[in-house]
Amino acid sequence: MEKSKILYAEDDQTIAFLIQDSLENYYDICHYSDGKSALEAFDNQNFDICLLDIMMPEINGFDVAQYIRDKNSEIPIIFISAKALKEDRIKGLRIGADDYLVKPFSIEELILKIEVFLKRTKKTNSSPQYHKVGKYDFDQKNYTLQDNETTITLTQRESELLFYFIRHKNIVIKREEILKAIWGNDDYFMGRSLDVFISRLRKVLANEPSILIENIHGIGFRFSEKYN
Repeated sequence: MEKSKILYAEDDQTIAFLIQDSLENYYDICHYSDGKSALEAFDNQNFDICLLDIMMPEINGFDVAQYIRDKNSEIPIIFISAKALKEDRIKGLRIGADDYLVKPFSIEELILKIEVFLKRTKKTNSSPQYHKVGKYDFDQKNYTLQDNETTITLTQRESELLFYFIRHKNIVIKREEILKAIWGNDDYFMGRSLDVFISRLRKVLANEPSILIENIHGIGFRFSEKYN
């Protein structure tokens, strides 16, 4: 079976060697030591997932991720960085990254996260692909919302969250239930990630007043649709 291909951008050669050595038995991992070479590779090759450091020469990881996300809304992006500030994590998620690992981390944790995202991108089409969200047709497979005039492309995580809301429409959903279902954990950082993605979905759906994502204080959220 063909191995999944990873774009790995990291300027610390020691860390890069350790991660490559740990992952190369499982994946086809391509390492680049600066952001510029990583982007050149992305433009000329097909990858299944991206692992990005932030502090790199030429082009930093945030800018690399923004470029990748603008070109491809589906490919999973995981930041792996020594920058542990909350502001850096939130910035990464706002750009469209799917996860953020702070160094040092265990290889087992990294492999687990890689596998989770690879499985999601290769999910089967056994469930319905299209769903109605107000005036929009939501294409679950291609991560798009479309009406007669516009097409909005979502990130993978935004699409997963919207699909979860659709499946639990008109009922109150606890925060921890959403976090465990989509992020696999309900710790503080994941909770902040959820808030970021809720905010992004609200902006995306701002032109569809029939759709509401309500905060239910102390509990969670309710996704509902008003009918005239």
